[in-house]
Amino acid sequence: MSLNFPLLLVIAVFVCGLLALLDLIVLAPRRRTAISTYQGSVTQPDIEVVERLNKEPLLVEYGKSFFPVLFIVLVLRSFLVEPFQIPSGSMIPTLRVGDFILVNKFSYGIRLPVLDQKVIQIGDPQRGDVMVFRFPSDPSVNYIKRVVGLPGDQIRYTSDKKLFVNGELVAKQLIGTEPGTLGSAELYNEKLGEVEHQIRQEMTRYRAPPDREWTVPAAHYFMMGDNRDNSNDSRYWDDPSIPKDELGMVPDKNIVGKAFAVWMSWPEPKLSHLPNFSRVGLIK
Repeated sequence: MSLNFPLLLVIAVFVCGLLALLDLIVLAPRRRTAISTYQGSVTQPDIEVVERLNKEPLLVEYGKSFFPVLFIVLVLRSFLVEPFQIPSGSMIPTLRVGDFILVNKFSYGIRLPVLDQKVIQIGDPQRGDVMVFRFPSDPSVNYIKRVVGLPGDQIRYTSDKKLFVNGELVAKQLIGTEPGTLGSAELYNEKLGEVEHQIRQEMTRYRAPPDREWTVPAAHYFMMGDNRDNSNDSRYWDDPSIPKDELGMVPDKNIVGKAFAVWMSWPEPKLSHLPNFSRVGLIK
């Protein structure tokens, strides 16, 4: 069972806030009354007795201490910026396993934590954005891919690894090769919309079915990894519980935010590597 961290954080903030409020309204006045009664009953009040009467219950003390910290974390994580770690190589060469990234939570609108209900519209995903979203077949799992298709777009991917958006070939330029899964892999510069970025394609390995086409429905997005032959993305998702015209698509309600920066990298296995900051920078 996966851990629902946003829900746990909301519950923790609520409980700590409730304890702080209980102390403010009920317990603190009782302590002040007890101290006043004691001071009025003796000629020389004992400082230790006064301190004991004024001492907060341990649970309340912890609640009041943690509440502001947890509240700030909740606001930052829910509405501003959330950190993620890259678990797979599906976005190579843009992102690599072990990269720690920051995700802008308000680029595509303000959403309520846990409920994920958009309450303020700010912007929409643009072609070429690197986006974190909840996997349609299992919303408890976060995925990160690049936005290729917007609502209404016609997407075609061919057996010779050519990508077409609305009938136009997406241009790519070979820039070099590197060791691949089976032999060598080619690196290309590609331009999606206004975004120029790199993609990686195996020279000998290929998974995609030949010449598939998709039409992106309203409020949905077509996603692909930059590591084109090693990415579980919109080209391959097949869930019988999802309507046929939405297969492979990411609904707007599943959007988490826009990935915009790498702030640290810590390759696996962590025990044999140290964190490094050589890859720190904005994500293209």
